[in-house]
Amino acid sequence: MTPAERIAELRRLIRYHEERYYVLNDPEIADAEFDALMQELERLEADSPDLVTTDSPTQRVSGRPAAGFDTVEHAEPMLSLDNAYSEEELRAFDDRVRRGVAAAGETVEEIDYVAELKIDGLSVALTYENGTLVRGATRGDGVRGEEVTSNVRTIRAIPLKLRIPTSSGASPSGSPGEPEGFAPQKIEIRGEVYFPRRAFERINKEREESGEPLFANPRNTAAGTMRSLDPALVAKRGLSAWMYQLVGGPEGPPLQGPALQPEIVVTTHSDVEADLQVGLQTHAETLETLKAWGLPVEPHWRRCRGVDALVAFCREWEEKRRTVGFDTDGVVVKLDRVDLRATLGTTSKFPRWAIAFKFPAEQKTTLLKSIEVNVGRTGAVTPFAMLEPVFIAGSTVSMATLHNSDDIARKDIREGDWVIVEKAGDVIPRVVGPVSSRRSPDSRPWQMPAECPRCGSRLHRAEDEAVWRCENTSCPAKLQRGLEHFASRGAMNIEGLGESLIAQVTGAGLVKDYADVYALTAETLEQLERMGKKSAAKVMLQIERSRTNELWRLIYGLGIRHVGERASQVLARAFGSMEALCAATTEQLEETPEIGPVLAESVRSWLDEPRNRGLIGRLREAGVNMEIPPDERAAAAVERRLKGKTYVITGTLASMTREEATAALERLGAKVAGSVSKKSTGVIVGGDAGTKAEKARTLGVPVLDEAGFLDLVKPES
Repeated sequence: MTPAERIAELRRLIRYHEERYYVLNDPEIADAEFDALMQELERLEADSPDLVTTDSPTQRVSGRPAAGFDTVEHAEPMLSLDNAYSEEELRAFDDRVRRGVAAAGETVEEIDYVAELKIDGLSVALTYENGTLVRGATRGDGVRGEEVTSNVRTIRAIPLKLRIPTSSGASPSGSPGEPEGFAPQKIEIRGEVYFPRRAFERINKEREESGEPLFANPRNTAAGTMRSLDPALVAKRGLSAWMYQLVGGPEGPPLQGPALQPEIVVTTHSDVEADLQVGLQTHAETLETLKAWGLPVEPHWRRCRGVDALVAFCREWEEKRRTVGFDTDGVVVKLDRVDLRATLGTTSKFPRWAIAFKFPAEQKTTLLKSIEVNVGRTGAVTPFAMLEPVFIAGSTVSMATLHNSDDIARKDIREGDWVIVEKAGDVIPRVVGPVSSRRSPDSRPWQMPAECPRCGSRLHRAEDEAVWRCENTSCPAKLQRGLEHFASRGAMNIEGLGESLIAQVTGAGLVKDYADVYALTAETLEQLERMGKKSAAKVMLQIERSRTNELWRLIYGLGIRHVGERASQVLARAFGSMEALCAATTEQLEETPEIGPVLAESVRSWLDEPRNRGLIGRLREAGVNMEIPPDERAAAAVERRLKGKTYVITGTLASMTREEATAALERLGAKVAGSVSKKSTGVIVGGDAGTKAEKARTLGVPVLDEAGFLDLVKPES
């Protein structure tokens, strides 16, 4: 074989064995043999760098950590699902479906459904162009999500290149070879990224051994991992995925969704202008198609004739839910026939042809030993239950949430009660209520403390809130929780400055606010418990590195109420420096894209507090970065010149891909839409453009050719 032929063969073999291991859980070779294939490929690519492609298995983790996530628009809105919590509600859904179908003139005695296990993870949308993965995005608000392509590429269950069906439509064989044929030119595939239980348990064991706090549950950890800015970290975590939906690109109708057609023609990229006929009449065919393309499809789905078969499937998996290697909290039920879905349509939130049947939460009875309160970094004082340990839904529970004092009073929960405990959504332990018949006659109703348990300050509650708060800015509990947030990976990322060390430095009075972190010395840290010279030096190195962090990390680390990572990135980009942010009025904050009135008021209120302004000053004196570099600020200023404008791209551009063109416009503040309307600012027309160019001319919307587009996005001198 030539190097090029061997590289191609190795890539096919590696993808085949990745699928056997990560998707089918049925490996055919030992780990050492797989590693040998990967090492051979790496050597050959190193010798022939011109043969390296983006879809090579060696390129799953590449590049530096990102500075933030871009926002992208989905080909079609990612709707939520309505829920059914009982057999009666599931039968009511079937009744609505049958009545809707009958109203459309169809005579169907028993409806065919597809039942799939509901994956407890994070929804994602994958875009493939000519069979190659080009983008991955989170669900976001359903219309726009965060672009997380680098993180998606690290998930070995997701192919970087589809296993393409033949041009005749025949399904590919299960052999390691890659059949020739055509892939849809552009298609969006949706599914769920999740944490396999084994991977989650492994990570928590490693964190326990290193003294780090344990992750609470697989679902939240999967979501947090996908929003990590470091793909190498995501790769280490061991996420996996299941895919279940196929959506067309913006140039054509969706393959699934509110406007489904019974048969769809997807234009393909080939030398002979061939078309791939994707005649997806049913959802079952969609799942088989995704599987044939090499995508991971959860194997326990079943086609069910009528609601009785659906109920039986749900009952079966309520009992078997712990037998699979991932968390599932229910069953997703979908109408199988595509044409009937189009007939039923959607509401503004949910498709009328699908529903999620949620498994009843597992409940246990145990003793509530005491009711304690916790002080958070914002001063919120929340009660929680200390329980006699009890095993529920896969883990031992010794603490549970009690929400707030009003909820405790309404349910009449008392210390010493026997209580019913469940995991809300199989994740968060909560107290459902007391077993009153087992209550001691001398028990007394619980009262919320009048003073903060950490600093003794009087607690206050706003008229429109259920939460009691400690208003003392010097409260040790607020400081400790705030410092944990300030030093966390998503904020200032000071590795080693964790919960235990923070408790020691605050308890000893060494750190009284965030700025004091930068006054710590290695000699001081060495004197603390479990801190030798080596550990102290590592922490100091991380503290020093954090001085040069991006501005958005500092904004997020300050812990301003309602300001998360995304809002911090938006504020940093919009104002460019802490000084400018401090000077911004509430109106200027509200005018910033993605910053609403509640968030703007929260930022302004925090900045107006003199002690907070003093903290910013001390952080500046400590050498903490307070601005975006001048060249980036200039770029950020340029970005706003297309703010408020909306463009549509149609056809093929010679100078860049559709994704690159979209990114160029969005960097300048413009929005890129999938369809033309009177509100469109302009339509960018490339080669082989479709009907959108003609529609633009009919509506009087300006049309730009490729030269005009390049002139529009070129840097200003």
